[in-house]
Amino acid sequence: MNPNKPPKRTRTEAPSAWEQVQLAAKLADLKEEHYRTVLSLSAMLELLIDKGLLTREELALKADQLDAELESVISASLHPMP
Repeated sequence: MNPNKPPKRTRTEAPSAWEQVQLAAKLADLKEEHYRTVLSLSAMLELLIDKGLLTREELALKADQLDAELESVISASLHPMP
């Protein structure tokens, strides 16, 4: 048995305190990674705007288009046609 891997639990068992600590640590790592990713993306977008390669309006329009496409895909996958 791997000492770093907790034993399997049944569905009715609550996670141990140590498992909860490990989960919280993983969540903190994901939050930090997400922050760094968003920060890098924001910096790149600002540079592209500053250099005149795109405008905030173009960026907003493209974001709206992508959001609508994604909503459509998600809706179709949740409600497939019979």
